[in-house]
Amino acid sequence: MEEALQLMCSRIRLDRDKGESHLRELLHTGSGTAESLQNDLLRLLDADLSWEQNLGGLNGCKVIIESKRATEEFGSSVTTFCLKLLLDEEPRVRFAVGDTLGLMCGWLGPGVYVQVRDVVLQTIRDNLTRDFVNLRITDDDIAKLSTALSSATSDSTAIEASQPSTPAAEKILHDTAGWKALETSMKCLSAMVKGCGVGFDAYIDQTFLDLIYVALTHVNRFVRETAFLLCGSLVQGSAGELESTSSSEPPAAGVASPSSVGDAVAAGTNIFSRGLGVEFASHLAKGLADNWSQVRWAASVATRSFILNVTDAPLRKEYLTLMLPPMCLNRYYVAEGVRIYSQETWRRIVGGDGVSLVKEHMDSMVKFYVSECRADNHAVREAACSCIAELGAKVDADAVRPHVCESLLPALIDCFKDDSWPVRDAACIASGNFVKCFPEECRKFLPELYELFLANLADNIPSVRQGSASALASVATAYGDEAIDFLCSTAKTRLTAVKDQADESKKYSSLESGPATFGVVKQAHDNDMSLHENQLMYSCGSLAPKMGRGGQVHEGGCSGASKFRRAAEPWELGDGCVHLVSELCAVKAAQSKAAALLPDVAEACRVRHYTHHFAFLESVCKVLPAIMKGLGKRPFKQHLEGFLPSLFYALDGNNNLASAAAAECLCMLAHFLGPTILRGRVEQLDPALLGSLNKILDPRNI
Repeated sequence: MEEALQLMCSRIRLDRDKGESHLRELLHTGSGTAESLQNDLLRLLDADLSWEQNLGGLNGCKVIIESKRATEEFGSSVTTFCLKLLLDEEPRVRFAVGDTLGLMCGWLGPGVYVQVRDVVLQTIRDNLTRDFVNLRITDDDIAKLSTALSSATSDSTAIEASQPSTPAAEKILHDTAGWKALETSMKCLSAMVKGCGVGFDAYIDQTFLDLIYVALTHVNRFVRETAFLLCGSLVQGSAGELESTSSSEPPAAGVASPSSVGDAVAAGTNIFSRGLGVEFASHLAKGLADNWSQVRWAASVATRSFILNVTDAPLRKEYLTLMLPPMCLNRYYVAEGVRIYSQETWRRIVGGDGVSLVKEHMDSMVKFYVSECRADNHAVREAACSCIAELGAKVDADAVRPHVCESLLPALIDCFKDDSWPVRDAACIASGNFVKCFPEECRKFLPELYELFLANLADNIPSVRQGSASALASVATAYGDEAIDFLCSTAKTRLTAVKDQADESKKYSSLESGPATFGVVKQAHDNDMSLHENQLMYSCGSLAPKMGRGGQVHEGGCSGASKFRRAAEPWELGDGCVHLVSELCAVKAAQSKAAALLPDVAEACRVRHYTHHFAFLESVCKVLPAIMKGLGKRPFKQHLEGFLPSLFYALDGNNNLASAAAAECLCMLAHFLGPTILRGRVEQLDPALLGSLNKILDPRNI
């Protein structure tokens, strides 16, 4: 026993874990006396001892309580010591106090909570706010931190417009400064709720909930997360999901009985009742829309338990009205944990009635989606665009139509101008879907939409160009020849302009001009430090830098609005049109005109003087199979010879991605046209290329 206790009081975490395991083993085998161990543990709980000894004593108390060898007298003493250590300077001790009190509630019942609740709740009240005036932070410190925040982006004007020139200490420190014992006290309360189980219902009243609601709206995201986890414990406890180990025997001396509490609510009243539940549900709904993923996840856990355990159908419908919009949006949230959990929650709660429920609550759904399109978090704006696209694709058109011109499409257009490319991409795809589903309602927005679609078609991000091509295909489907002629004309112009792409090798003037210098140019380009210095810095708390919402005033108009985008290169303009031609080949009304652009695509493939020409060839290799399937064998074979030289150039080149794309393209062509026909066309072009073709035409690949 002595050796185990010494290890548990070590400064080293591994030693403490080893000592705890050794103590469990000794108690399991019956070695040593529990009475002497209890006395040794109580001596370690003296507040005058080191934090390591206090922590070891608390962990030992948890072990002996879990082994069910502790006496009630020992439990009463432990409760007293826990009250003294609740505000210890060491957070690990405070966390251990919470875990210990949680086990005590499970062992001795809710009376333990009654004994300590005044101290715990008062600690939470005292630490909900910080006195920033008395913090040891000088004006110079604030100025330095403000400068550091401002340097995160090159656009100082945007910063001045969005925040004060001299941020207050509260604004700067709310997410970084500690909040004393607030988090640990709330975790302690959560542990006691779990320990009490359904027995805690007697102590849930409006005063208690009001305190929790303050924490749910706290400025610090970690406090909000802890508060929503506490709400989850309250819900699970009230629903009987938590297994309480409370003894049926009366509590030990000095531990108050539940019946002695005068302010407990009447029996049968809990957070599921209308009296307490409506406000509780509204706070959960706000948590589901929080700016931080961890808070959303904690609120999602509480929400699932809450809704699933409401048995009264009218009451369940009332609560669901508040929660349905954020629940629906979180199914598309970028954080995988939140997204997957929300999708499962949706299946459990809604089942197969999702479309009808969304239709029934259409006004509130639209209002929420539009508001989330203006959220500060770019991931939220992206999810909102995806949800708006879902409305157009899955919900009855007559239910959505009244909201298209008034709110939904204007919100998408604002997101179209976003600094964050995933938001622009989602808004682009959603807008294309809306144009296809509601062509007449969207017609008056066409001039602005065309400008935005074509801007995305030339975006620096390849997937954004692909998404824009898909959206423009929807436009072609909706408006027929009117749109097809315009798009084909634009595509021809941009494909022809690829030959005007600047020769990047001119930047490296020390190189000799002449043939066979591409590899040297590429190496110099990749090692150019100017391409890797002074670039955009990313935050560890987000998938992208702090980016402005759409609709903000920028130089250069809406299509050139983002300060995170550079001007498109001619090859990028052509690359987007390659995807556009591929998409148009799948639109029956546009196939003949799209096929007429294939010689222009083939000609653009022969322009190879610039660094990124392999990226352009890779795109062509990827879309050729789709073009072939869209047009059919006979029309496509008319253009095959124009692409073969570029396919074999990419196949034998030094760019692995382009080479792999070319190999896969040739295999699919052989599968679609037949290996013999493809070999014949290649042999007719250049018999020397048959060797390269035969290497990749393995029967397993065809």
